Amino acid sequence: MAEASALKERFDENRILDVPEILEAYSSDLSFVSRMRPRAVVFPMNGKEVQEIVGWANETMTPLIPVSSGSPHFRGDTVPAMGGAVIMDLSRMKKILRVDPKNRVAMVEPGVTFGELQPELEKAGLSAYLPLSPRSAKSVVGCMLEREPIIIPSQHWDSLDPLLCAEIVFGTGDKLRSGEAAGPDSIEDQWKIGKAQMTPFGLGQFDESRLISGAQGAIGIVTWATLKCRPLPELKRAFLVPSETIEPLLDLSYRLVRLKLGETCFIVNGLSLASLLALTREEIESLREILPRWTLVIAFEGSGPLPKEKVTYQEADFRELLAETSNLQARDALGGYSADDVADLVSKPSSDPCWKLRCKGACQEIFFLTTLDRTPDFIESMRVLARSRRFESGDIGVYIQPVVQGTSCHLEFDLFYDPTDPDETDRVKTLNVDGAVSLANLGAFFSRPYGPWAKIAYGRAADTMILQRKVKKIFDPNNVLNPGKLCF
Repeated sequence: MAEASALKERFDENRILDVPEILEAYSSDLSFVSRMRPRAVVFPMNGKEVQEIVGWANETMTPLIPVSSGSPHFRGDTVPAMGGAVIMDLSRMKKILRVDPKNRVAMVEPGVTFGELQPELEKAGLSAYLPLSPRSAKSVVGCMLEREPIIIPSQHWDSLDPLLCAEIVFGTGDKLRSGEAAGPDSIEDQWKIGKAQMTPFGLGQFDESRLISGAQGAIGIVTWATLKCRPLPELKRAFLVPSETIEPLLDLSYRLVRLKLGETCFIVNGLSLASLLALTREEIESLREILPRWTLVIAFEGSGPLPKEKVTYQEADFRELLAETSNLQARDALGGYSADDVADLVSKPSSDPCWKLRCKGACQEIFFLTTLDRTPDFIESMRVLARSRRFESGDIGVYIQPVVQGTSCHLEFDLFYDPTDPDETDRVKTLNVDGAVSLANLGAFFSRPYGPWAKIAYGRAADTMILQRKVKKIFDPNNVLNPGKLCF
């Protein structure tokens, strides 16, 4: 193909693929976006090559789709929206450039996964801030750019956490280091004088990272990023708080986060918890039958001086809170799984297959931001809508994650379905769109609008759309980076 031949003239041909079987694998994902086969796939090995490829894309006006995570992909953001595109697969950029125990910062390239980063951090007595059981092939940098919520809300201070600084190649081909990393001096020279690329704000408080966060690769491509880390816990004590109604758990969550009690803290329904714990469809079905309708997972961690004492006093305060809340009890185990094992499992990358695929083989996500007190309204609305679309509401997983110190929450509905069943697949496809519209009408804020959600989000925010397009014109004037996504 012409694009592959042109790339091979300028770059290592061993890292440029145009085999039909490989291209087909990049032409679709688990979302319902239209299938579109790319013309070629190129694997850069460093930031310089990324910059050169972006320059080539501008010269030839070739759409360039950045991808950093391995499959399976869920949201359509890595599928070309138009023909003639080239996939830039960053998954071979796997260097962990630096781990700084003193400042609790790590610098990684976009191909590094959590499974690769965690062992290196543990050697330095650190741990990453993880989302809920990310899939094994998920890029750490990709996860941060997508603003996946971390499961430790008491240490979540900003929507971009744990992302700090980054090296960005914009659509113009220009390279910029964001925040403190911008300089002066090279990164190595900054290290010599004790800087650790911790501060994300740049000159005049210009936060370049916000331009690329949630942009689905349509503004710039990150070639490395720094991320906040936390001390590796020396001691962990977890509890499971079951309830047949969600309201008491919401009230408890508010109190826990406000008082900064505990680390891991989230709420899931029985189906999501069963999917996280069990490995097969049969095991999930059996487990969900004995699990409560709702469960709050809470873990207390101790590290540094007096770790045991810290866990002890936090547990005592937690039990005092429970005593003030009627009908709630902390359990050490549910369904044959200990609370400590559950907390340990959800804070690691998911074993294959990804937990969202274990129940029926496929999953469609609907997630947005709201406040904890509004979640019952959204849950009931989704239940009613699912029934009206002939989709069994019992096949919907629910995940509630407080974010940014509990000021809001990530509410996620996971629609589990059998992809080999055409009727069920069609019902989920309809529910995925109709559900987003219905939830938006109730006030759901789609801060990360993937696929059909983009029209819903931007159709209600004309001023934001105008501003976004102006930003795109500045940083990607030829519209070569992932065109057709968001409002571009």
